[in-house]
Amino acid sequence: MEKSFYYSVSWSEVSYLKETLQSIEIPFAIEQPSDKLQLAAGEVAFVFPDMHVRVYRHIHELFGSHGRAYPR
Repeated sequence: MEKSFYYSVSWSEVSYLKETLQSIEIPFAIEQPSDKLQLAAGEVAFVFPDMHVRVYRHIHELFGSHGRAYPR
């Protein structure tokens, strides 16, 4: 998967978001903090590939904001 953008969330939100994304069949990966992906303590990232704007709209509504560009 070519990583395009991500959302950082707290661990407490992971289960709900994961189940929701799987139910609407949107591809994603979950990543922990690393040298490349700087996250706050207690957070993980939902990482997404490039996608059609119609699919992105669902993600935007679920997370309530625009995602951040994945570091290259």
